Amino acid sequence: MAPLSRRGFVTAVGGAIVAATVSPRIAEAAAGSTGGAAALAAVDEYGQKFLDQYNKIKASASGYFSPAGVPYHSVERLMVEAPDHGHQTTSEAFSYWMWLEATYGRVTGDWAPFNNAWAAAEKYIIPTATDQPTNSSYNASAPASYIPEWPSPTSYPSQINTSVAVGADPIAGELSSAYGTSNMYAMHWLLDVDNVYGYGNTAGTGAENGPSAAGPCYINSYQRGSQESVWETIPQPSTDLFKYGGPNGYLDLFVKDSAYSQQWKYTNAPDADARAIQAAYWAYRWASAQGNASAISASVAKAAKMGDYLRYAMFDKYFKKIGNCVGATTCAAGSGRNSQHYLLGWYFAWGGAEPGGGWAWRISDGAAHHGYQNPVAAYALSTESAIAPKSSTGKSDWATSLTRQIEFLQWLQSPDGGIAGGCTNSWDGQYGTPPAGTPTFYGMAYDWQPVYHDPPSNNWFGMQVWGMERWAEYYYLTKDTKIKPILDKWVSWVSAHVTVGTGGTFSIPSTLSWTGQPDTWNAASPGANSGLHVTVAESGTDVGVAGGLVKALLYYAAAASNTAAQTLGKNLLDALSAHADTKGIAIAETRADYNRFDDPIYVPSGWTGKMPNGDTINSSSTFISIRSFLKNEPDYAKVQTYLNGGAVPSFTYHRFWAQADIAMAFAVYSELFGTGGGPGTGDTTAPSTPTGLTVSGTTSSSVSLSWTASTDNVAVTGYLIYRNGTQVGTSTATTYTDTSLTASTQYSYTVRARDAANNQSAASAAVNATTQSGGTGTGSLTGTYHIDSDWGSGFVATVTIKNNGTAAVTTWRAAWTYGGSQKITNAWNATVTQSGTGVTATPVNWNASIPAGASVSFGFQGTYSGSNTAPTVTVS
Repeated sequence: MAPLSRRGFVTAVGGAIVAATVSPRIAEAAAGSTGGAAALAAVDEYGQKFLDQYNKIKASASGYFSPAGVPYHSVERLMVEAPDHGHQTTSEAFSYWMWLEATYGRVTGDWAPFNNAWAAAEKYIIPTATDQPTNSSYNASAPASYIPEWPSPTSYPSQINTSVAVGADPIAGELSSAYGTSNMYAMHWLLDVDNVYGYGNTAGTGAENGPSAAGPCYINSYQRGSQESVWETIPQPSTDLFKYGGPNGYLDLFVKDSAYSQQWKYTNAPDADARAIQAAYWAYRWASAQGNASAISASVAKAAKMGDYLRYAMFDKYFKKIGNCVGATTCAAGSGRNSQHYLLGWYFAWGGAEPGGGWAWRISDGAAHHGYQNPVAAYALSTESAIAPKSSTGKSDWATSLTRQIEFLQWLQSPDGGIAGGCTNSWDGQYGTPPAGTPTFYGMAYDWQPVYHDPPSNNWFGMQVWGMERWAEYYYLTKDTKIKPILDKWVSWVSAHVTVGTGGTFSIPSTLSWTGQPDTWNAASPGANSGLHVTVAESGTDVGVAGGLVKALLYYAAAASNTAAQTLGKNLLDALSAHADTKGIAIAETRADYNRFDDPIYVPSGWTGKMPNGDTINSSSTFISIRSFLKNEPDYAKVQTYLNGGAVPSFTYHRFWAQADIAMAFAVYSELFGTGGGPGTGDTTAPSTPTGLTVSGTTSSSVSLSWTASTDNVAVTGYLIYRNGTQVGTSTATTYTDTSLTASTQYSYTVRARDAANNQSAASAAVNATTQSGGTGTGSLTGTYHIDSDWGSGFVATVTIKNNGTAAVTTWRAAWTYGGSQKITNAWNATVTQSGTGVTATPVNWNASIPAGASVSFGFQGTYSGSNTAPTVTVS
C-alpha cells in the first residue's frame, strides 16, 4: 500500500494559543517578467503575505530543501506520521511544491520555478528507465499474480495464489503506443532524501548504492494490511538486491513464495499525482491570462502524460470485475473496461525482475477514499486541450471519472454535512464477503475507514479539507449546479465547528466520529442517507489543515457569493498570521502517540536480518530498535523522557505541505477578494455575453460552432461551451468543435465568456444542431442528412448526396429506411441544388448528373414512424 496521507496520530491542542512574535516582513516582492502582453497587478496585503511565506519556504536557511533541491517532508528530522523521518519526502510534497510554484507564477509572472519543480520530479521521484528496467516483459493479459491481503501484520507473509484468475489490463497497449515506451510515468510515493536508512536506491541508478550514497533514494513501507500503522512497519528498499535484510532481502517478510528473485518495485499515491495535474491546470490558466502559456507548455504536457498513466488508479487491484466481487476464485476476471471503477483508488504499483529475470507486473486498488478524489484534475484532463492525454481513451476515461466522482460525493454526504469514507471492490483485500446489509456504490461495498484502520482513515478532519477544497475549486471553475447543495451543507457544518478569537486563537475540527452508513447508491433517485451521521470528537489547531480550510471557504465564497464563508476564511487566515516565525507559520503540538516508539514490530519467528546500519531485525524488534539513528536526533531526549514516564513531549513542526497550503491561502484571498489578482482577476465584473452563436458545420459525430467575441475581449481569457446545459469544453478562440456525438441527434448549445478570475458572462442565446446520419450508399455514392426541424409528425431535412467516384453519375435513387424497410413517407421538394445551380428532379428517381467528387443537396419533408433510433438515407 501507499498510504500517502496516512496519519500516525491525531493532533488535538486545546485552549488559548499564545501568539508568536511576527518576524519582520520581507519587503521585496520577487521579481519576474510576464513575457506577455498583460500587465501584472500590484501586490496587495495578502499577496505580500504570500510572498513573505514563499520566501521563507525557499530560503536555504529555513531548511525545507535538501542540497539536491528536493523538498523534505518537514524541516524537523525527528518526525513520525506517514513518513517515519522528517527528512524523507513524498510525492505529496512534490505536488504541493508544483502548486506553490504555480501560484508564485501567477503573482510574479516568473514561471521558471514551476518548470524547475517538474524537472526535479522527473529527476528524483518519477522513476527513470534505468530505475524500472524490465517493463518490456510486462504481459497485459496477466498483469500480476494474486496475493491476498490480511488485516493484521501477524498474518504475513502472504502466500501467492496463482490459481486465482486475474483480469486483463486494457490500457497498457494504448499507453505504449501513445508514448513509445513500456515504462510507467508516475511518481513513487516515498523518498529517503538524505539516505538516512542507507539503502542507497539512488534515483536514476537502478541500484543499491549503500550508506555512502548521497540520495535521494527510493524506499517503501506499509505492506501488511489495514491494521499496520507506521509504528509497525518495516522499511525496505525499492530495488531489493538481497544486500540488506535477510537472505531474500525483505521480500519474504511480505510474500510467501517457493523462490525469490532480485527485483524493483514502486508504489504510486494517486492523490499526489492528481494534485500535480491540478497545479499544472491552474498554472496554464494563469500563464494564459498573462499571455505566456508557452513558457510552461513543456511542463503542462508532462502533466497530461502523468494523467494518462494515473488511470491505473481507476481499476480493481487485480483487474477483476467491478461490483459484487465476492470470492477470490468466484469473482470473475475482468475484460475490457468492466474492471474499471473510474474513481481514484488508494494506490497503484508496478515492478519487475532485475535485468535477466524476464517478468514485470502491475496492480491497482479497488478501494477508494473520498479524500483522494480530484474533480479539478478530471475536469482539466477531459476538457482542456492543452492538458489532453495522448492515448486513445484517456480523455473519455477522465470525463467518465468526473461524473463518477460527482456521484461518489453525493453518495457519501451525511445529512450533517460531512463526507463519509469510501468503498472497496475487495472486502478485506481478499474479495471477502461484506457484512450483511452493507450498502454499495456500483456494487462496491461501503467502508467507513477505507484502507487503514490505525487510526481510522476517515477520522482525521484533514481528509475532509483536502477533498472538499478541490470540490470548491471545481465549483468555482464550472458553476456545476450538482455541487452547490453539497458545498452549502458541508460549509454550514464546518462553520459551526470553527471558532476564531483574539490574538490568533482559533479552533477547527481535528478528529471525527462516524455512525451508521449511507443508502445503497441509486443514480436515478439518490437516497437521503438518514442513518449516516458524523460528530466532531476533538478540535485542534493544525495549521496545515487550517490553511486548506481557508482555501475551501474562499473558493466557495467567491463562487456562491457567500459573504459569511468569505469572512470566516479571512478571519481564520488572519489568525494563522499571528503565528508566524522565521521559518513559516507554526504552533506547538503535543505528541502523545510518541509512546509507541517502543512498539513491537511483528517479525515471523526464526526470521532474522540486518538493516544497512547493522540494526538487527528479528522477532524482538521494535520501532526504534530498527531505527536506532533516530536516537541521535537532539529532540529524541524528550521522547526518551516520555518513555521513562515523563511529560508528553511537544514539538513545533514545519511540514512542507502545510506551509505551502498556508502560503497559497494568502494568494487565493488576494486573487479572489483583494486587488492583487493579476490580469483580469482584480474585479468581479463579468465579461459581456458572446453573441452570434451559429452552427458552422456538422458530421455524424461532431458539431462545429462559431460566435462573435465578447466586446470586452481584452479581459476575456476564454469561453465555456455548454451542451444541453452541461459544460463540455473550453476555447480561447471563437470556435469550437464538439466531438464523440451520436449520429442523427439534436443538441442545444450555449457559450459563456470568462476572465482570469473566472467571472463569467451570462449564457449566449442557444442554438440547436443535429448531427448527420451515418448514411449508406451503393458504389461511389453516399448519402447524409441533418434535420432542420425536430422529428415528429412532420419534419424538414437537408439531404446531401456525394459522388466519391471518378466518373459522373446520372441516374440515382434516394430512399429513407429504418430497420431494413422503408418507414418514411416521401414528399421530395422539386428543386435539387448543386453548387448553387438549380437542377430539376422527379420525386424519387433523379436524372441529374453528379460530377465526380461533387455533391448535391436538397430539401426533404416527411413523417417518421420509427422508434427512437433515427433512419438512414440510402443511395443507389
